[in-house]
Amino acid sequence: MQTTNDIKEMVRQKYSEIALQDKDTNAASCCGAGGCSTEVYNIMADDYNDLEGYNRDADLGLGCGLPTQFAKIKIGDVVIDLGSGAGNDAFIARHETGETGRVIGIDFTPAMIERARQNADVRGFNNVEFRQGDIERMPVTSNTADVIVSNCVLNLVPNKDEVFKEIFRALKPGGHFSISDIVLEGELPKKIKEAAEMYAGCVAGAIQKQVYLELIEANGFKNITIQKDKAIVIPDDILSNYLSSEEIATFKISGTGIRSITVYAEKPFEEKKTCCGPECCN
Repeated sequence: MQTTNDIKEMVRQKYSEIALQDKDTNAASCCGAGGCSTEVYNIMADDYNDLEGYNRDADLGLGCGLPTQFAKIKIGDVVIDLGSGAGNDAFIARHETGETGRVIGIDFTPAMIERARQNADVRGFNNVEFRQGDIERMPVTSNTADVIVSNCVLNLVPNKDEVFKEIFRALKPGGHFSISDIVLEGELPKKIKEAAEMYAGCVAGAIQKQVYLELIEANGFKNITIQKDKAIVIPDDILSNYLSSEEIATFKISGTGIRSITVYAEKPFEEKKTCCGPECCN
């Protein structure tokens, strides 16, 4: 059985390889998991072409939604992008927050950080920075961000509860997040859950949709809203790498659903303490 460190190292190695590829290579795979299917082109990723601030060179085709489209970013906001990759969502966030705002991208993989920094330097984006770090322990101070976005990243993290705790810590009171991620309705076959490539491909690491939403609520967030929900279908030629024909047929009739959801939630404003005695009124 893989340990947490084994999973993290596997993800780091896989995404180091992806960082050296282009979008067309990555998009012909299951969320960048490898060139395993000609049918998988953009089965998870949404089309960014109509979003202001989009830079194709920074898009590796690794997302499963458009969180920045729903993130309600305002001019002057401080935005954190978790799992920032080559900078795609960070650059769109920069367009929304403007010259007076600030964007911080955080990524686990040194090769991704290097590529994102190069993309920012080429474009002269002085108010965008990229920090290497584990999003279970974000390299930012508390109460930093007005908005946090993330695109198909939390499913790769073993301890999702810790990530939501960190998101809560990093947001300013009254701040909010918009996160696109992969979740499940029903159980994946054991062979898929145990496959490293399917984990790096954003599927095997996904948890139940209801559990995902409960984690958000348990960590103190309010006004939790699903902004988008779409089905993800894995082509048979990918499934056949892990399952027999009979197992594929059983999986298809099992009722298990793989969903891409974009979730919005807010960190409440700090409540003012009510004066209840002379010791707090001095």
